[in-house]
Amino acid sequence: MPTILEHTARALVSRGKGILAADETPGTLTKRFVALKIPSTSETRRDYRQLLLTAPELAESISGVILQEETIRQKSAAGAPLVALCREHDMLPGIKVDAGTRPLAGWPGEQVTEGPDGLRERLAEYRGLGASFAKWRAVFRVSSALPTRACVAANAHALARYASLCQEQEIVPIVEPEVLMDGDHTIERSEEVTGTVLQAVFAALAEQGVALEGMLLKPNMVVPGAACPRQASVEEVAGATLRCLRRHVPPAVPGIVFLSGGQNDVIATRHLDAINRADGPKPWTLTFSYGRALQDSALATWGGQPEDLPQAQQALVHRARCNSLAALGTYSAEDEAQVAYPVLAEITGAAR
Repeated sequence: MPTILEHTARALVSRGKGILAADETPGTLTKRFVALKIPSTSETRRDYRQLLLTAPELAESISGVILQEETIRQKSAAGAPLVALCREHDMLPGIKVDAGTRPLAGWPGEQVTEGPDGLRERLAEYRGLGASFAKWRAVFRVSSALPTRACVAANAHALARYASLCQEQEIVPIVEPEVLMDGDHTIERSEEVTGTVLQAVFAALAEQGVALEGMLLKPNMVVPGAACPRQASVEEVAGATLRCLRRHVPPAVPGIVFLSGGQNDVIATRHLDAINRADGPKPWTLTFSYGRALQDSALATWGGQPEDLPQAQQALVHRARCNSLAALGTYSAEDEAQVAYPVLAEITGAAR
């Protein structure tokens, strides 16, 4: 019989479904609101989250939603906890539990993710609030000298301790080691660093006794740096990503939920589709856990205006459906054209 952890992990990577990352901190979401001239208050942020969670038919493409400390405690305009609203719409609620990145002492240019203090107690509380899974993100900058072994080791250990504490509370940990796109590094350098990071992370997970069957991996795709003079084709990204995963990710992991990592929404979808279409063994479900690549068109369409809420929800559902098809390897350019509202066609066209 599968354990609770295994059952939840498998549910999160159900066929054709992915995870919506709606775990921006109030500060990060405020920056996005300000750019669109939307006032940022606890109420407007609540209204936006509620917009996402109640989008009609979203659960056909989305299995779970990653919430944030503010959101998991909020109630809807009608007084229902947002966690309950999530389950009511057939999506599992999750929670971001790390405290963000800070400079790694003694290693200029490197960062380590903080937040382990009191994590056991916080996880127990989140479980009581209804969270079924959690997320912890570590970041790795790339250059000819970075990341250092110290940075890789520190973040791998933190990810493993977090994962172990999650499983103690029967919460599925999403382990997110992100090799950043910032920089001019090549796709070959990205693959090398991603492989080094994944190797260290799974060694640390083994040391901490983490059950791989009851966790999910949320890695970057292997892409060149945003400033690299030669950008890789969609097929090259798919090939490098799969080669790296096959070398470093054990088949016991039930699912890999890619982050978008700064890719625009359409490119992130095309890359996911190419990965799933590629030949060769894929012992894990390969799907998505996108934030801005799912939300940007919805946020721009809403703009803080209640009358534009239906169109904003349609924008979200459209992007989720496109990624659902990509997770099945059946996405096409024609799917992008199936937009119900003219404003969305403009947004989608700009993204291309």
